[in-house]
Amino acid sequence: MKVNVAIVQARSEYLRLQASVDKAIHYIEKAAAQGADLITFGETWLTGYPTWLDHCPGACLWNHKPTKEVYSFLRKNSPTIPGKEIDALARTAKKHGVIVVMGLNERVDMGPGNGTLYNSLITIGTNGDILNHHRKLTPTYTERLVWGPGDGDGLKAVDTGYGRVGGLICWEHWMPLTRQALHNEAEQIHISVWPTVNEMHQIASRHYAFEGRSYVMATGLIESVADLPPQFELQAGLYEHPDQLLQRGGSAIIGPDGQYIAGPVYDEEMILTAEIDLEKIDAEQLTLDVTGHYSRDDIFSFDVKKKRRN
Repeated sequence: MKVNVAIVQARSEYLRLQASVDKAIHYIEKAAAQGADLITFGETWLTGYPTWLDHCPGACLWNHKPTKEVYSFLRKNSPTIPGKEIDALARTAKKHGVIVVMGLNERVDMGPGNGTLYNSLITIGTNGDILNHHRKLTPTYTERLVWGPGDGDGLKAVDTGYGRVGGLICWEHWMPLTRQALHNEAEQIHISVWPTVNEMHQIASRHYAFEGRSYVMATGLIESVADLPPQFELQAGLYEHPDQLLQRGGSAIIGPDGQYIAGPVYDEEMILTAEIDLEKIDAEQLTLDVTGHYSRDDIFSFDVKKKRRN
């Protein structure tokens, strides 16, 4: 089966939820018009990655008033699942008959976890249903100030009509058992989302493709100095360069042999597209299949607790 895939490497409307949803719909329609079957956006595209953690002095200090203000604003501009914003994306996916994978700051309002934000990745099917909902297992370093830890409920690949699709978020790609959990799901297309797909992230994405014998859509963000919340001070030298990119994209489409098919592309907004052939996966499994002839179930045992954490 041949599948047309597309990565949207474009700015979200930082901390502006409805404007970001409108922009996402615009890009879904644009990519669909170009023939895309599967369209993916980057890590926490709704409504922006907290780049201020790395570029604003004092942002990680205990009881820091600007951080509290920005966190409150981020919560108010983060969607719930389900919710009207996600419903709007689902209607668009259904209208155009496409798969949409979206990274988001997820807000929980009721029940366990209310008051917490999660770094989440959802897969929306061609009929508008949410096929998968994954929460990043362990926020990385200073990210733990913003997001709570996820769970194993979304560690799976799902049938989409355009192949079995799974995804991981950023440094989850360096968690060996997390990778194996998805390899065991007979994943064919893997969505790999990052803030910027820098050199080490390119290596991790290409390694994942080679190890899992799957196509990888390594997806990066575009964010500039001007996107940083005005509540914070900036690092020295940033005030004079509001257009400087702090998240530079780097999106790429990688084959099951670990070789690039398209990209990587840095420092520009674009829709990166490619046609992929899922039958190539069968050929590449001849030499390596970490869930089959290159595994040793007689020596190793592996179990995943696939349930939502309360």
